[in-house]
Amino acid sequence: MNYLVLSQTGLATARRLQLAMGGVIHGYAPRLNHDDVRPFDDVGLALRRLFSSGEPLIALCAAGIVIRHLAPVLTDKHTDAPVLAVAEDGSAVVPLLGGHHGGNTLARGMGDILDTAPAVTTASDHLFDVALDEPPAGWRLSNPGNMKTFAADLRDGAKVVLIGDCPWLRDSALPLADHGALRITTADHAMTGDGRHLIYHRQDLALGVGCERGVDGDEIIDLITRTLRAENLSPLSLAGIFSLDLKTDEAGIHAAAAHFHIPARFFDLPTLQAEEDRLATPSEIVKAEVGVSGVAEAAALAAGGRLVVDKQKSRRATCAISRADGVIQPDNLGAARGHLSIVGIGPGQADWRTGAAEAAVRGADVVVGYGLYLDLIADLLVDKECQIYDLGQEELRVRAAMERAAMGANVALVSSGDAGVYAMGALAHELLDRDDAPRGWDRISIALSPGISAMQAAALRAGAPLGHDFCAISLSDLLTPRMHILKRIEAAAAGDFVISFYNPVSRRRRDLLALARDLLLQHRPDDTPVILARDLGRPGETLRVLRLADLQVDDVDMLTLVMVGSSTTRARKRGDGTWSVYTPRGYGAKTQKDISA
Repeated sequence: MNYLVLSQTGLATARRLQLAMGGVIHGYAPRLNHDDVRPFDDVGLALRRLFSSGEPLIALCAAGIVIRHLAPVLTDKHTDAPVLAVAEDGSAVVPLLGGHHGGNTLARGMGDILDTAPAVTTASDHLFDVALDEPPAGWRLSNPGNMKTFAADLRDGAKVVLIGDCPWLRDSALPLADHGALRITTADHAMTGDGRHLIYHRQDLALGVGCERGVDGDEIIDLITRTLRAENLSPLSLAGIFSLDLKTDEAGIHAAAAHFHIPARFFDLPTLQAEEDRLATPSEIVKAEVGVSGVAEAAALAAGGRLVVDKQKSRRATCAISRADGVIQPDNLGAARGHLSIVGIGPGQADWRTGAAEAAVRGADVVVGYGLYLDLIADLLVDKECQIYDLGQEELRVRAAMERAAMGANVALVSSGDAGVYAMGALAHELLDRDDAPRGWDRISIALSPGISAMQAAALRAGAPLGHDFCAISLSDLLTPRMHILKRIEAAAAGDFVISFYNPVSRRRRDLLALARDLLLQHRPDDTPVILARDLGRPGETLRVLRLADLQVDDVDMLTLVMVGSSTTRARKRGDGTWSVYTPRGYGAKTQKDISA
C-alpha cells in the first residue's frame, strides 16, 4: 500500500493510517523532508508510477488531482488497483477506483480509523450492502461479464430469487423474493448464467494430484479439465490443488494451480497415510514407491470432506476430488511451497530501490538480514517478522532464511547493493549445491531481485566512469588467497580496465589497497582519476575524486568503494562543484572518421 502526500497536514493523517494499516509514505520533496518519507518532485509522475505498481494507492489530496493525472493511463476496471482520495485532514475518504477489488473495504477501514463515513458510491455496495462482483473469500462468480446488465435491472427495482444456500447474500439488503425477474444461484455443478441470472460457486472441492517426476503441466491440466467436464463440475468450485510434500517443487503441479487460479498445498506423508482406510482405489505399487497407497485420493481426502471423484489417470498423472460441507480454506491445510527472495536494496537511498526489490520485501512473511541493512528499509518492515544478524554471520543468515522457506514461508533475504554482486545470492546457491544441504531446501523456489550496486551508484554520482570496459575486485582475503587477489589486480591493470575495489581495507588488513595502487601505477598515469565513494545514499554520503598517485590507505574505510579509472578515464570539476568523471568509448574518434570519409 502506498500513500501519496503533498503537505504536513496530509502527512499527519497518512501516519495515522500507516500506524494501523502499514504501507509506505511518499512525500512531495519541496515541502516534506523526513527520514521515513520517500521523496518525489513530480506529482503526476509519482501518481502514475505508484498506480502502475499494482498496489493500493491512497492519495491525500484533492480527488481532482488524482483524476486528471491517472485518467490517461486507466485501462480495465477489472484489473485497475484500488485508488482512494483522502482529504488531508482525514475528513473524507473516497474510493475512486477498484471499489470491488478491495477499494471499498479499504475505505471502510480508513473510515473507522479516521472516524469518518467513507463515500462509497458503487451501486450494489451503497444500495444493497453487498458487492456482487467481489464475493467473499471462498466464493467465485461464474459470469462477471453479465454483471452490468444484472446490476442495471437491480437498480431499477427488479426483485431477486435466491436459489441455494448462500448466507452472505441472504444476509444482505438485496430485494429477495419468491418470485422475481432476477435470479442468483449457488451451484454445485457447472452452470451457465446470463444478464438476469448470476451463478456463484462455493469453493468446496479439493483436488488431489499425484504424478511422476517431471510431468508436463499441460498433461495435468488436461487431466483435470477432462475430469471436471465428465463429472459436470465447475473449475470455479476448486479451492486448491493438494499433493504429497515430495512434490512441492513439481513444476507441473504449480502450472496447473496457476491455470485454475488456485493455490497448491502439500501434506507430509503421515497426514496422507492417515487416510489409507478411506481410499477408493488403493495401490500397493504406489505405496511401495512413496509410502501411501494413493497420493491423489489421500490428498483430496486430507483436505476435508468425502470423495466424489475416484482416482482418474493420464499417462503420468492422477487426480481425485473430494467435497467438503463448507468453504475449504487452503491456507490452513498442509504447507505452501516456500519461497526465498534474495533482495538487493541498493546502497541505502530509498528512491534507489527497484520496484521488484520493494515488492519482494512487502510480500514476505519473514525478512532476514544484517541489522544495518534492515534499518535502511525500516519503512517496508511495518508488522514484519525480522531476523537480525551481525556482520560476519553471512552463512547463518542464509541458512536461517532457507530453513524458514523450507517450512513454507515467503522469505526475503536482504543484501545491500545488488543481491548478486558480492552478496548473498552466490552463497545461497552454493549452500543448495553442497552435499549436506537438507533435502527440503531444494524444494523451495528462489528469485533474486535486482538492486543498484555500490559500483553503479558510485559511478553515477561521479559521472560515467563505467562508459567502457570495467571489472570489480574484492580486496578481502578472508575467503580468497592474497596471491589470487594480486594476480587479478595485475591482469586488470594490464587489460586497462576501470576497476571497482570492494572491501578495500579492514582494521587488520591495510596493505592490499596500497599494493593495488602501486601495481596500477606501473600501467597507467599518475593522474588517473580515482573515486572514493562512502555511505552512498545515506545521510553521511561523501564523494571524493583524486589522482591515483595521491591515493592513501588512511583515506579509505570498509564503507568506501574505491574506483580507479583506466588510462583513458578523464575527470573535470564543473563550475557548480560537481565532478564529471567519464571513460570515453570512442564515439569521438568514430565521428571524426565518418566526417573524414
